[in-house]
Amino acid sequence: MELTVLENKKRKRFEADFEGKKAIIEYIRAEDKMYLTHTEVPKELEGKGVASSMAKVVLQQIRDEGLQLVPLCPFIAAYLKRHPEWKDILAKGYNV
Repeated sequence: MELTVLENKKRKRFEADFEGKKAIIEYIRAEDKMYLTHTEVPKELEGKGVASSMAKVVLQQIRDEGLQLVPLCPFIAAYLKRHPEWKDILAKGYNV
């Protein structure tokens, strides 16, 4: 699934519109780290791969910006367990 994911810096979150609904991944930026704190997908979009598609785009942006990831969101942590190719961006001291 290809989604357009946009960073809303004012609201400190990534957003994707799909089927007329908005899914989000909230974050906190601090120094060279990005803390992903919460993922929310409307009930109508659950099970359609929206959150996973968003995670992939957001993790690629973190990698491209040379940031380290702190996965505080349970969904993001679970995604990293299923996709170990992203573990190289984990901040020191964090494991999933």
